[in-house]
Amino acid sequence: MSSPVLDADRLTKAYGHTVALRGITVTVAPGEAVGLLGPNGAGKTTTVKILTGLVRPSSGTARLFGRPATDPAARKRLGYLPELFRFPDWMTGNQVVDFHAELAGVSAGDRRRRVAEVLEQVGLGARGQDRVSGYSKGMSQRLGLAQAIVGRPELLLLDEPTSALDPVGRRDVRELVGALKAEGVAVVLNSHLLSEVERVCDRVIVIDKGHVKYSGSLDQLTGDGPTLTVTVGRPDDDLLPALAEFGRITVRGTDVSVALGPPWDDVPAEAAEQVAAAVTRGPWGLRALAVNRPSLEDVFVSMVSGGDT
Repeated sequence: MSSPVLDADRLTKAYGHTVALRGITVTVAPGEAVGLLGPNGAGKTTTVKILTGLVRPSSGTARLFGRPATDPAARKRLGYLPELFRFPDWMTGNQVVDFHAELAGVSAGDRRRRVAEVLEQVGLGARGQDRVSGYSKGMSQRLGLAQAIVGRPELLLLDEPTSALDPVGRRDVRELVGALKAEGVAVVLNSHLLSEVERVCDRVIVIDKGHVKYSGSLDQLTGDGPTLTVTVGRPDDDLLPALAEFGRITVRGTDVSVALGPPWDDVPAEAAEQVAAAVTRGPWGLRALAVNRPSLEDVFVSMVSGGDT
């Protein structure tokens, strides 16, 4: 098994009397995309700053590629897009990315080709000669992504990478993350757009009030399986036995909830057809039927306390 590219063990951080982290443990494997979730003030930004070596923990350890997160040799293999960033308005997109390529150690002979390559990847291939002062928020966000990947990082930390992007831009970021994962790059994605996390990430880590509330797969977090909601005209005592083979049954008035169990949970569309057939064979009268699956947003909101800082 490959060694983790990121290994943070029991991180704590206190700012005076304010405790931001209370024993956070995070590991990320090569080629894995992990979503870092939590309400504002949960400790996500502090965690990311420790992982980038910008902040030292009060206790615990953070290691990148087996080295301390503060080690320049480890940080050189890291790409980072902070949530809030600014580039000099007078520079062109080419100049910004070239500057960060030089900082990342890209050789002078490779920089021109590499700068053009990453600007094309993020959708700014035709705008590299333009000054940053003429960039929209979405273009600036794309430029931030370009500087984060220009050094060919093995671990990429993205803090709200799609916050200023339109749907096309968000799709482009998803495709970029997918391509990087295929190359073995690990990605840690901190985002409030939970639908994006669902589409991109293999695992999620939910932080609330400095604690890890959950760490694991999305499937485990969002529940055992889909649910069918069936609305009938005339429910009676014979309806439940007719549907019992499909899963756990709950009746609320004329609505019947069927929490699908094996093997139906793997084929919810087929289960819906079978349930509809079972209802229409009886005297109950099928009015409506819908397949529901708990979203990451539903589970997340129920898990954390929320609140702004």
